[in-house]
Amino acid sequence: MAKDLLLITPPFTQLNTPYPATAYLKGFLNTKDISAFQMDLGIEVILKIFSKDGLRNIFDCAKANNSIISDNCLRINALQEDYLKTIDAVVSFLQGHNATFARQICTPNFLPQAGRFDQLDDLEWAFGTMGHQDRAKHLATLYLEDLSDFMVECVDENFGFSRYAERLGRSANSFDELYRYLQNEITYIDELTLDILDKRINTVKPKLVCFSVPFPGNLYSAFRCAQFLKQHYPKIKVSMGGGFPNTELRSVSDTRVFEFFDYISLDDGELPLELLTAHCLLPQRTDSNALLKRTFLIKDETIFYNNLSPNTDYKQSEVGTPDYTDLLLDKYISVIEIANPMHSLWSDGRWNKLTMAHGCYWGKCTFCDISLDYIKIYEPIAAKLLVDRMEELIEQTGETGFHFVDEAAPPALMRALALEIIKRNVTVSWWTNIRFEKSFGRDLCKLLKASGCIAVSGGLEVASDRLLALIQKGVTVEQVARVNRNFTEAGIMVHCYLMYGYPTQTVQETVDSLEMVRQMFQVGILQSGFWHQFALTAHSPIGLNPEDYHIIPDYRPITFANNDIQFTDTTGIDHGKFSYGLKKSLFNYMHGICFDLPLQEWFSFKIPKTSIAPNYIENALKEEPVLITKPNAKILWLGRLPMVETISKSKKGHTWKLLKMVFHDQTTSISITIDEEQGKWLGNTLANMIGNHGKTTTFAQLKTDFESQFENFELFWYSKPLQTLRDHGLLSL
Repeated sequence: MAKDLLLITPPFTQLNTPYPATAYLKGFLNTKDISAFQMDLGIEVILKIFSKDGLRNIFDCAKANNSIISDNCLRINALQEDYLKTIDAVVSFLQGHNATFARQICTPNFLPQAGRFDQLDDLEWAFGTMGHQDRAKHLATLYLEDLSDFMVECVDENFGFSRYAERLGRSANSFDELYRYLQNEITYIDELTLDILDKRINTVKPKLVCFSVPFPGNLYSAFRCAQFLKQHYPKIKVSMGGGFPNTELRSVSDTRVFEFFDYISLDDGELPLELLTAHCLLPQRTDSNALLKRTFLIKDETIFYNNLSPNTDYKQSEVGTPDYTDLLLDKYISVIEIANPMHSLWSDGRWNKLTMAHGCYWGKCTFCDISLDYIKIYEPIAAKLLVDRMEELIEQTGETGFHFVDEAAPPALMRALALEIIKRNVTVSWWTNIRFEKSFGRDLCKLLKASGCIAVSGGLEVASDRLLALIQKGVTVEQVARVNRNFTEAGIMVHCYLMYGYPTQTVQETVDSLEMVRQMFQVGILQSGFWHQFALTAHSPIGLNPEDYHIIPDYRPITFANNDIQFTDTTGIDHGKFSYGLKKSLFNYMHGICFDLPLQEWFSFKIPKTSIAPNYIENALKEEPVLITKPNAKILWLGRLPMVETISKSKKGHTWKLLKMVFHDQTTSISITIDEEQGKWLGNTLANMIGNHGKTTTFAQLKTDFESQFENFELFWYSKPLQTLRDHGLLSL
């Protein structure tokens, strides 16, 4: 089973699905006949901990440390036999096995309960009449979180389900603290991690080990694993890439980092990894004369950025389909943490991850790292190739759910993707991140829904037109409201990322932003949201030109990580104090309550009254119907062929024939009655659209064909019967 490369995602990212970076790289390496094995070290460690033997060791370790002090942990320790008895069955249930066990979990007093269950009564109303499966998942999640609290307090303070020792990686301008920590004895979590790693090294026998580090919460474990490899397998070369180094280690200058890693590569990993692999497999390699791509290494006892290769990066069409083999796809754990519908998509169920386009087609938002290649270089993938990859992944994984992890999926490509999915008659579920731009009209949203789109998320940020313009978001609040309405009416869930504390933001604008959000939830065009406080990053337009935004950055000497920058807002406003009230109000709005509560009720300090009219969003949604269809608009029929009946009408001695057309869809039926000959034309036209699975027909082509037999196509197109069809699957795109 020997492989040239071992690709590792270090602990911890997600419980429910693997982070896709190594799968992307393995798919690319397949196209180059480079042998590689991949592993999600995080899920393997989690499964070791949360097992009968693992928990017994945790309780023994806590006892040996004399660290069981709080009432909560004393209770958990007292119930350890109940935890040991139930842990394997609970984890198996969360892995999707033994569905009937849900009823047992939901039985009162079955699971041992500690501090996390205190919130259960408060959440009864939030989850409503939850089905047994979801309720059991939520109870099982609380059960695991109780054990996690015990771990943090009694065994390893740095433990977290989706991060490990994150504090050591976040804003670590200096390597000193992390370096000191790495000189300490290994923790219990480290011991489990390194044991699994050691066994995998001995089976795979790689020549190069590559750690993909997406987040600060993966950094410490990556360094600890690299340290172990240097101590025990000095001949193996060790490399790091991924989201964290791409954004934070671009200015690394501390040579001690390279006591752990031989190489650190930046940005798109395909070409750097190909060149690095070829270099490391050479029998007589020397780093001094290597031709590499965007790779840091030590040369002449100093850090050298080797970008000497003249090769250009691969196009997205050339990187292959992600390959999830080797990963323990049937072992991931679905959890339901909080009553947020979008967050449940993140944590419940396993999703195949793909990207519609490299980079961001907009690339202007001033808080975003738009100076970095992963956003700056925009390259879409052809819809046919995307659906090819989707079909390959369905075959490979057995999963039909897809999360497109774009910075912002381009509307034109989403349309093309939806048309291709419908054309091939593929049944999938998918969701992605978008910009709320006006091209998401009613018909496009209906098309996306028909192709399997179940949710979109996008940045409303600060719901203030002045600040949206300053952010260069390219949208207005009214526009976001209309787009949200279009998605919601199509049956697609909408999640908004919300921001407070943006430079120059006033208290009044924060209050008004909350009012805008309240109204969107009240009128039912927003289903989910999350507030976060503005963070200044080094590679954003604000970070590069802070004086333009009236903030004073606190620059510190950079020898290690450089991304988040502390700053002083010259307005003098303490934006942090709004956090609790914004999040509490949002939690209630998401569950359809407290809309009539004055905004002041959410805050323990005095706030000004909102300046937003109480019906602002409602008025923004009032639009006159647009009676103009562009000549090049694609006309598409999503429905089935109608049942047809000829009927006669008489008036004042004059009799004429009409065609009654009855259309059935999955839930309802509609009927229209039109002139017999025009009805026959319509039936034939719809049949041609269905027969060709979404054949491209433009409005101008329909008009020409219609008017070769009848008069005034516009009068026919905008008639009441056709309007009925347009409400039920006749789309203009």
